[in-house]
Amino acid sequence: MKRRKISPQFRNLLKAAHRLADLSDAAAVVLLTDDVLDFRAIQKLLRGRRLVVASEDAQVQEAVQQDDVDLVPILHEPQTRSTQVSQVLLEAIADELLQSGDTIVAVYSSYDSSRCDTISAVELSEHLARLTSRDLQRLETQVPLDTLRQVVDLACEIGREGREGKPVGTIFVVGHHRKVLSLSQEQVHDPFRGGAYPKDERSVRNPRVRESIKELAQVDGAFIISSDGIVHGFGRYLLAAADGLALSKGLGSRHWAAASISKATDAVAVAVSQSTGTVRIFQNGKVVLRIEPLQAAMKWHDVETEPPPEPG
Repeated sequence: MKRRKISPQFRNLLKAAHRLADLSDAAAVVLLTDDVLDFRAIQKLLRGRRLVVASEDAQVQEAVQQDDVDLVPILHEPQTRSTQVSQVLLEAIADELLQSGDTIVAVYSSYDSSRCDTISAVELSEHLARLTSRDLQRLETQVPLDTLRQVVDLACEIGREGREGKPVGTIFVVGHHRKVLSLSQEQVHDPFRGGAYPKDERSVRNPRVRESIKELAQVDGAFIISSDGIVHGFGRYLLAAADGLALSKGLGSRHWAAASISKATDAVAVAVSQSTGTVRIFQNGKVVLRIEPLQAAMKWHDVETEPPPEPG
């Protein structure tokens, strides 16, 4: 396996990353690269700072493992580099290579795709908590943003708090509820089925309903929610086929069910992991957003996509 020589420019960038890591007391330097390099030599340049390498290239992954350096495979393309950085950090936390309270220094290509040219210090607790409207807007779905926010917030509360001190896992399927219902079956008595209650008593915006959902989430099965935020079923067994899906190893039947129903319909599926509290959002059979459980609630920040109007 031929390894690319470390250029003087890249060497200087690594030295700058090491200085920044010292100043910020970083737990690791995270390098995103598609070049097969001498990763042992890079580790030495960092003078004791831990190196974590992320790449989608199979040869790079092999070289990293040969050099006995921590590896985070990048699984899904195409993505923007900023999205990749976020996903790499989430994967590293899930693999226990990093902790949610760590500070890290990231090294990656931002302007020139052929070489690393950017370094950033990232406080993971702040980074993971600062989700924006754009994170959900990019799902390209007919489900209104407000409904998605309500469901995702509820899923995060369940993942973070559990119920009565016990971890809880569940699935929410949002949008296109009639088709989703046709691809599911009742497992338990379902008080939401058939509109037994008025809409305001089945709305995810209703605090009383949200508390009831948290209680009912202890029952196996999925919640079916329409795009206007009305619950149409709970404890439902999802019947969509799992053909053609590719999920990360370690994800269980709950995540396969969520991925399958999102591929078979235009709905968005939100799965809460019982073991970790992690919330994964699925669209078209793929994980499009992952949120780690935090002690504090998430902070949604609106993002201006147009410049503000000029005064006068």
